[in-house]
Amino acid sequence: MHFASDNTGPVHPKVMAALARANEGYSSAYGSDALTQQVTERVREIFEAPDAVIHLVATGTAANSLLLASHSASWDTIFCSRCSHIHEDECNAPEFFSGGAKLTLVDPEDGKMTPASLRAAIEAEETRDVHGPQRGPVSLTQATEKGTIHSLDEVRALTDVAREFDLTTHMDGARFANALSQIGCSPAEMSWKAGIDLLSFGGTKNGLMGVEAAILFDPAKDREFQLRRKRGAHLFSKHRYLAAQMDAYLTDALWLDMARAANDACQRLADGFRDAPGVNLMYRPEANIIFARLPRATHRRLFDAGAEYHLWDGTLEDGPEEAPIAARFVTDWSARAEDTDRFLSLL
Repeated sequence: MHFASDNTGPVHPKVMAALARANEGYSSAYGSDALTQQVTERVREIFEAPDAVIHLVATGTAANSLLLASHSASWDTIFCSRCSHIHEDECNAPEFFSGGAKLTLVDPEDGKMTPASLRAAIEAEETRDVHGPQRGPVSLTQATEKGTIHSLDEVRALTDVAREFDLTTHMDGARFANALSQIGCSPAEMSWKAGIDLLSFGGTKNGLMGVEAAILFDPAKDREFQLRRKRGAHLFSKHRYLAAQMDAYLTDALWLDMARAANDACQRLADGFRDAPGVNLMYRPEANIIFARLPRATHRRLFDAGAEYHLWDGTLEDGPEEAPIAARFVTDWSARAEDTDRFLSLL
């Protein structure tokens, strides 16, 4: 009964097999190997973007921070949701890699930025001449940290606002596959065709050992990205091991199969939550994340039985047993129906 995070799940066996194959013999270093070139062309094909630049890094923090830094001056501000990963969970890495660009936090609804809130945040900046931050990129998360998903119209509405102010747009796609499989569109439709310039295409949360693709649909800042990646210590010498993971990920649509499995497991769990007494879903679960409030006594029973997940706004130590405490539950590709059903029976 493992619902702590999709980071805690295993690597898919096909990915492990690909790593073993890549380990045979010798190969060029620093991304000049044939497998990296193959992955580059495959990503371009999947995204219908023949001119896109693709660089592999080992972490989502690196992908987000290096992409944003390559399109931000140190005196800029980056617009993002108040609950975005780049604000809550990356230890100021975007600010560090950009040399000091700040984050302007946009209030979300259901975990998502709205065009009105984004516009208000943008209009509030560049109002103090040299005394205040200048407008920088807009970064949105798909799927969001609350488990909700921007529709294609919602993505376009946000990028339209950014375009009005001539701002670059970035999508944190750590769970891009989960959102895509839920919407049922093409990767191009959810990225550059919807106005996204930069994409962090996630893999680690979806069955890979550790690799993300930083995609620049406009190659103008490619050289700067490469320099920042090297200076930031994120250029792997044995690059083929990153490429091997991504190659297996994209072969026969494994990445979508794993995302669908995680989403289906989440819906099975959510359906059980809806039928359970004393449980309140905090957001509509659309991808592979659930936030719910459960009575303290229920949490005790679940934890005592071996369930693993994270409390979000309280502890088990003090307070009435019937008091609701928020928690986060995350499913991954390897979630087993029998474990979910056991959890729900305890619930």
